[in-house]
Amino acid sequence: MTKKKTVFLTGATGVMGSCGLKELLKEPAKYDVVILVRPLVKDKEMLKQYVVLENLKIVWGDLTNYEDVKVCVQSSDIVLHVGALVSPEADYYPKQTMKVNYGSTVNIIRAIKESPNRNKIKLVYIGTVAEYGDRMPPIHWIHSGDPIKPSIHDYYAVSKVAAERAVIESGLKYWVSLRQTGIFSSHMIEIKDGIIFHNPLNNVLEYVSDHDSGVLLKNVCEDLPDNFWGHIYNISGGECCRLSTYQMFKKMFEMMGITKLEYVIDANWFAIRNFHGGYFLDSDKLEEYLNFRSQGSEYFFDLYRRENVRAIKVAKIITKFPGGQKLIGRIIRKKFEKIVRTDHGPLNWVENNRLEYIEPFFISKEHREAISPSIKDFKPYTDYDRVVHIDHGYDETKPESSLDITDIKKAARFRGGECLSQHMTKGDMQTKLLFKCAFGHVFEASPKLVLEGGHWCLQCERESWNYHELAKRSHFFAQVWYPLHSKDEPSRMYPKMVNELGCE
Repeated sequence: MTKKKTVFLTGATGVMGSCGLKELLKEPAKYDVVILVRPLVKDKEMLKQYVVLENLKIVWGDLTNYEDVKVCVQSSDIVLHVGALVSPEADYYPKQTMKVNYGSTVNIIRAIKESPNRNKIKLVYIGTVAEYGDRMPPIHWIHSGDPIKPSIHDYYAVSKVAAERAVIESGLKYWVSLRQTGIFSSHMIEIKDGIIFHNPLNNVLEYVSDHDSGVLLKNVCEDLPDNFWGHIYNISGGECCRLSTYQMFKKMFEMMGITKLEYVIDANWFAIRNFHGGYFLDSDKLEEYLNFRSQGSEYFFDLYRRENVRAIKVAKIITKFPGGQKLIGRIIRKKFEKIVRTDHGPLNWVENNRLEYIEPFFISKEHREAISPSIKDFKPYTDYDRVVHIDHGYDETKPESSLDITDIKKAARFRGGECLSQHMTKGDMQTKLLFKCAFGHVFEASPKLVLEGGHWCLQCERESWNYHELAKRSHFFAQVWYPLHSKDEPSRMYPKMVNELGCE
């Protein structure tokens, strides 16, 4: 008989975590669940349906308080670290975002290390595909090991990069980092923030449903083979969950009977770059282990219908009459115009000459002004099936067990730096080596972090977005920069307001 497991789940009141909680609680014979939740009124209200369950223990506390975390970790067999401060809220509170997302992660790592069962407790860390940053077409096909490149001003991604680095370099016996993609959920429909327009119309994302994300969390608690652990995986719902921003808006408006998008949105409201997204070349690997996929993009559109039943019904009637599309379009447009003028909306940037946002998202003020506002002039990208592979700078056909110092030195040179270490045990991906980056910073990193994680210099990751200069020096990074940026663009360096120092 399989031993009953104790699962410590963080983020149990969030989108992914709440779905994971539901799935775990369905199997009381297999799992006892411990959750750490802040004692907020809304969270207490959400969880009151579960308080009578014998296989659930609620600890009222905070992930940034080590003692609270330690209490939950000590009795656990597996930790599902889902909890995080996410965008768009994260964009407004960078310091708190780093404190929560990075600080909670190092608290969990420390608690596991201080546990008598430290070599048995398994850590499942939920990262984010936002770590890859802008992967607009034609470089929209992503593989783990591709360069880490959080978009400029994306402090959620910055915090998750730092936290993932801590996990990979933790020295824990059992860890895994699962980079979560965009989640189809009612929360996604409810967002009323300028971040909606950060996402370019031609951008793509391979989403996953909230339900399937919950199934994933349950299934990762099963007895998995040892070769599952110690790796980085991309989460997605697969081919049936691939959508461009344009395709999503088009279908949502068509549900209301609006076929002329020019009545509703302007093309120049949307950024043309600097937002994460992409399709995945390797996400099927995770499906093979966890068997969690069951829903495609129709799941999202069904959610949208249910959330807007009355509005869609009325709109479909009115749009059948002459001038109806224009009338309904005008109503929706007013709502969007209000959002696109909020603090983080592109019209706000333009009207207030906020170049620190205009340049990363639109190249320049002049370039943005040259974009036709008419959606009729917008040309949707069509060659989404064409794959542009990113070279990782070493022979990726070799199994991990065969990689040696020669491979590591080659990869370091491809990144514009060098591996200063002279020796490495063949196949040892976890022992840290000494490196120097193209800017002369010396740092330690494991081959796992560099080759499979796509991370590189700690100081560069920490200090600024200095991508133009990095691309000049690194063949590796240039592959994900120059297809989307001209070499003639002015070199801009954007200091990061926060980093992980002081958050432990």
